[in-house]
Amino acid sequence: MSYSFAVQSLLAVGTFSFTEDLTRLTVAILLGGAIGLEREWRGHWAGLRTHILVSMGCAIFVIAGIEMVGRDSESITRVIQGIASGIGFLGAGTILKLDQKQEIKGLTTAASIWLAASLGTAAGSGEYALSVAAVLASLFVLGVLGPIENAFERRQKARKERNNEAKNSDKSSQQE
Repeated sequence: MSYSFAVQSLLAVGTFSFTEDLTRLTVAILLGGAIGLEREWRGHWAGLRTHILVSMGCAIFVIAGIEMVGRDSESITRVIQGIASGIGFLGAGTILKLDQKQEIKGLTTAASIWLAASLGTAAGSGEYALSVAAVLASLFVLGVLGPIENAFERRQKARKERNNEAKNSDKSSQQE
């Protein structure tokens, strides 16, 4: 048996399935990559590769579940529930409490990992319109609202510093 005959036989068995699976995986990779690229661009811990792998992995779970039990089964919802809870452990690893103050880092990164999982799940289910709309909305949230949020945080920090300086000057004038 020649190599080309083996490949042709393999593709002939499930040509539609193969191309559909490849399309779903490609969409999951592109969408996870879009989120990962934004996170990489901004220098966050979980970047391009992490988001692609999470999205692709979730798509694989969904595609495999559909292939095993069919689309109309409640088993697929259990696969999705497993993804949603399991990915939380990966996201939790990105969250750090930095000091005794209320300073926590990594929440947006954890949320973006969870989002990449949902994008992969939607793409794996063949819900292309949902997954593309979701990635566009999430890029707006991360790319546009992020800098706005940072501006508010800087303003709030400056206000706290001015209040602390005022309190310190009041204390020093009372001691004199």
